[in-house]
Amino acid sequence: MNIRSTLTFTGSLLLSTLFGQSQADKHLREVQAQFAAIQQQLEQMRSQVEHAKLDVMQHDLAKTGYPRLDAGDTVVVHPGHALVWSDKYKIPKWTAHMILPDIMEGNLARIDTFLPDPLIKTNTALIDNYWFSGYDRGHMVPSADMRWSEDALKATYLYSNVSPQKPELNRGTWADLEDWMRRYVHYSGHRVFVVTAPIPGKDMPLLNKPKAKADVSIPPAFFKAMVDLDAPVKKGIAFVMKNGLNDQGVLAYAVSIDSAEALSGLDLFPALDDTLENRIEAQHNTQDWYGEGDKAMGEVAPLPPPLPGGRFNTMQAKYHIGNKATICGTVVSTRRTKKSNALYLNFDRMYPNQDFYATVWDYNSPNFSYNPETYLQGRKVCVTGMVSVFDDIARISINNEKEITFWEDVIGGK
Repeated sequence: MNIRSTLTFTGSLLLSTLFGQSQADKHLREVQAQFAAIQQQLEQMRSQVEHAKLDVMQHDLAKTGYPRLDAGDTVVVHPGHALVWSDKYKIPKWTAHMILPDIMEGNLARIDTFLPDPLIKTNTALIDNYWFSGYDRGHMVPSADMRWSEDALKATYLYSNVSPQKPELNRGTWADLEDWMRRYVHYSGHRVFVVTAPIPGKDMPLLNKPKAKADVSIPPAFFKAMVDLDAPVKKGIAFVMKNGLNDQGVLAYAVSIDSAEALSGLDLFPALDDTLENRIEAQHNTQDWYGEGDKAMGEVAPLPPPLPGGRFNTMQAKYHIGNKATICGTVVSTRRTKKSNALYLNFDRMYPNQDFYATVWDYNSPNFSYNPETYLQGRKVCVTGMVSVFDDIARISINNEKEITFWEDVIGGK
């Protein structure tokens, strides 16, 4: 082949390659355009589904989830919740919302930009009241309950949805309670109705902010009440916490909805059938709120302090690290590990969320006339020994069965 033929062949091959590449590029752009169009359609459809869910939520809230309205009450409706505003105290009188199973798919981030409520005619521009006041802007409707809807999430950051809460409440057991409620929705797959409200007191103090244009009252306590009307056996429960440190664990603050009503003066679920309302509003058994697959199933509330004879419950154990003490609680689970050659007795809460546990090392096993792994399961006991800490969890190592006392014997000999 001569040079001219070679050049002609090479040129033809190059043109063919460029033409093929051009066709491939064109096809890629066409497919990408189709994909972008489909994504836009999906986003529009997702938005339509979201707003349809919000419409259903508000319909069902208005039908079933509002407390009884008093004279002068005006219901303010936002995408994911409703409320009645107390202009006297500059805090919500109550909020009502639903936790949907959609929370497991929600991934929207916190906003943390609080704004006045445009639907309330009086002043809710309260940033000067809360700023450096020593109190948190405590959400009544948690933002995490609405992370599946941007509109609903934004509405939780209106000042009409917050009340002054001590940081040790807002960032502590109150947040744990909100997690506990979401956990139930996750494992049950049921939606739940929730009413949250401050519990007013006499002569409530004000946020001490001289530059503020309105007085915000500080409630002494708060409650949340929850009902599940999707369960085969409908149920309800409430929790009451003081506006401060609540260090006994979430379950210790469980009460009946009747009790929350008595404290707050609200009639919480008046739309329910009288027989059903009376039944579920008398309940407060936390064990009814653990379902199949829930890893926390079986956890119990700590024994209510003060305990007799200078004993302490599992939540108090952390205050006695480095000292000899007697810690009492319910052995809700046991765990034996080959690596450490030990038996772990988890008190009140399941591993790995326990606040206290006891250890029986394998070489101490002959000091027991029974098998502690099975014999102590589910029983209320007290263990005595030096309180130490490992991975921020208080613990006691038990050498023999004489260091274990059964709760029924403690009560019987009190």
